[in-house]
Amino acid sequence: MDVLLAFGANLGNREQTISLAVELLVSSGAVQDVSFSKLYETEPVGFKNQPFFINAALKGTTDLPARILLKKCRDIEVQLGRTPRAKWHEREIDIDILLYGEEILLNNEVEIPHPRMHERRFVLLPAADVAPEMIHPVLKETVARLLKECGDTADVQLFKEP
Repeated sequence: MDVLLAFGANLGNREQTISLAVELLVSSGAVQDVSFSKLYETEPVGFKNQPFFINAALKGTTDLPARILLKKCRDIEVQLGRTPRAKWHEREIDIDILLYGEEILLNNEVEIPHPRMHERRFVLLPAADVAPEMIHPVLKETVARLLKECGDTADVQLFKEP
């Protein structure tokens, strides 16, 4: 199954934490055939009084069911020191499943595709680096088209190549 994941961090060594998260996902066998985006520095959304984030995306394949992949992502977040906080507040690491093939999943654990991915440049820019042709199964548009049509004006700047 093709999968598209988003990463964000704004506490600690943001770049290193994202890199470690990717390494742990790959070394655990959760994802294979990985392409990784450029890194972007982005202003916070929702709660503004916090450090800027680094955001990135990963496209890969997985043999895991979505709920198991989600659990693996949550376990890695905890392993890398994520502390529970209010929604949209700072975080050591955040790993979201944006797309899981063309599947649409909605339950009390997860919503795939990610419900706000099409509204956020900090998600779409890195996603378009690695998966411009992946199709959003609800909106029936490519990631590249969603980025082009996105009205988000939040500050998103290239941080550096991985």
